[in-house]
Amino acid sequence: MRLLETTFWSAGGSRHAMAEQLGFSKSKANGLIAGLVDQGLLAEAGLQRSSGGRRAENLQLNAGLGVLVGIDIGATSLDVAVLRPNLTVLAQHDEPADVREGPAVVLARVRTLMRELLARCNVGARDVLGIGIGVPGPVNFEIGQLVNPPLMPAWDSFSIRDYLREDYAAPVFVDNDVNLMALGELWRLKRSLSNFLVIKIGTGIGCGIVCHGEVYRGAAGSAGDVGHICVDQEGPRCHCGNLGCVEAMAAGPAITRMAMQAAEAGESAALAECLRVHGRIDAIDVGQASRGGDTAANAIIQCAGSLIGQMLASVVNFFNPSHVFIGGGITRIGPLFLAAVRQSVYQRSLALSTRHLEIQYTPLGTQGGLVGAGVLAMHETLKVRGVAP
Repeated sequence: MRLLETTFWSAGGSRHAMAEQLGFSKSKANGLIAGLVDQGLLAEAGLQRSSGGRRAENLQLNAGLGVLVGIDIGATSLDVAVLRPNLTVLAQHDEPADVREGPAVVLARVRTLMRELLARCNVGARDVLGIGIGVPGPVNFEIGQLVNPPLMPAWDSFSIRDYLREDYAAPVFVDNDVNLMALGELWRLKRSLSNFLVIKIGTGIGCGIVCHGEVYRGAAGSAGDVGHICVDQEGPRCHCGNLGCVEAMAAGPAITRMAMQAAEAGESAALAECLRVHGRIDAIDVGQASRGGDTAANAIIQCAGSLIGQMLASVVNFFNPSHVFIGGGITRIGPLFLAAVRQSVYQRSLALSTRHLEIQYTPLGTQGGLVGAGVLAMHETLKVRGVAP
């Protein structure tokens, strides 16, 4: 099924391009492609732009194969989508959620949303090719279970896969949410980058690692759990039990805590007004105050960015990535946060590690987790079943 995988990861292409990527002769590639088209696995999808001579046909996975379901479960949000095999979104729904309510409550809502979205697309459970799910905690990928997840202890060892199998015969794949973001970027880039990191900063902090063109999960699925790297041994106690974890000092809740302190101490008129009007402050409010010139908000953002950069500098020295993509809710704070992270990384990392390093917000933005869930579903289904229903 290498030809199907190549077509998926290249987001389509001509027969000639497929042959070149796989190292096949033109005649061999044409024969294989013709067979897959006849079987209904591949489809021709319009002509490519002319470069002189006859225009080549684009190839893509046949939309008639079925649909994928992508599910991105965050600590405070839930996003579900139905996608075509080429990852075009057919229907999508997102809403607030709280993973601390446990798997029974959250997954019951997931199941309802899946039914509603599939019905909206006029397809049923039998049309689902594969299901990809991202969750905010360490996952044993082989068995699809969370293992001692700090943000969602009630989910420990719960089988999401078995729960969804009650309604769907399609294979179910579960992974850490930031690994899905890394998969999404890998697909967006058509695997043109081999070694990069994706950092998700929201309620927690995690890292997706792409090494030699593949997501690296580690021996037990906990690779990339960078939120619990210590940046201050005298810092506050983290929910993991240790002191001074970067997650406890620079993730979304930490930024909110610092903002509340500044508002209550009279250090920021803008944040105090936000607290008076809304009764709360979140990271987006801090970003808005900063853009309005609020000194205290600027200091909070620079502090959080610097601490995350301090953690990242060690990871960059160790792994030497070509790119670091930053995603999660924290990106809505704005450019000052990114600038603070960059400054800290470049100051603390070795010159050789940062000579060609690019640090930027993830281009996929809020869609990164869902795209990655679709990638996980399609890629793993191709490996496991060769897309045969």
